Amino acid sequence: MLLVKITNSTEVVASKAGKIFAKMTPEKTDINIVEAAVIKQMGEDLAAEGLIGQISIVKGMDIEEDTVITRKGFLVKETRSFGKGPKQSRSNTEVFKPR
Repeated sequence: MLLVKITNSTEVVASKAGKIFAKMTPEKTDINIVEAAVIKQMGEDLAAEGLIGQISIVKGMDIEEDTVITRKGFLVKETRSFGKGPKQSRSNTEVFKPR
């Protein structure tokens, strides 16, 4: 299992969309934009290498030294499959959608 923590989402949004746009959007929005773009690109790159698996965006989890910490409100926001096999993508809103 891999864990990637993005710490400069506001700077990335500013460099891609412009500093004015970055100043108008809250940091949480910047994080969501960057995370969605990263898992899409990572999935494509990993699939191109022949790997099969899933990538998830989670909220409320941190790593401190060699310890995984889950915080109150821990949530899997989105899971995206990559590689051969069924193409599945579930967002938090789909998981809790009434049936």
